[in-house]
Amino acid sequence: AFERRLARMSMPALVLIGPMGAGKTSIGKRVAKALQVPFFDSDAAIAQQHGPIEKIFTEHGEPYFRELERAAVVRGIVSHGVVSLGGGAVLHPDTQDDLAHERVVLLTVSGDTIESRIRGSRRPLLQGDALARWHELYESRRALYEQLATVTFDTSHGPLQMVVDDVVDWT
Repeated sequence: AFERRLARMSMPALVLIGPMGAGKTSIGKRVAKALQVPFFDSDAAIAQQHGPIEKIFTEHGEPYFRELERAAVVRGIVSHGVVSLGGGAVLHPDTQDDLAHERVVLLTVSGDTIESRIRGSRRPLLQGDALARWHELYESRRALYEQLATVTFDTSHGPLQMVVDDVVDWT
């Protein structure tokens, strides 16, 4: 078991990308536990170090947040574990370059399913008509997500554990 864990630690990071609400954090935690590797969530790391993301957006704006996010992405990737990236982290060209060397899992979710997941969201980019805004963001990023992904799993239906098992089996 130790040798298997050591081998996994020398592998590239397993990076989860996708739109808000696709389950990157929930699935990432479980996959990391199953693989016995560290879990790193870029949004959680930013919030822990700099305070609530909503407040960062309000006080400093999105460009400032994206720079904090870029630094968090670098910290996550060097952990060689499972890394969950915020939905917009892939927009940074340096992150795109970094992901070319990693195992990248795209988690997708249908528009029908996402509504219940984002209802009442405080996420800065979903203010106003959250569902319409989510669709707008997803469509604007979809091609990039697909380009960066090594493999894709849909999280719309079935138990979360099924997706976790599929990701673990894929690794």
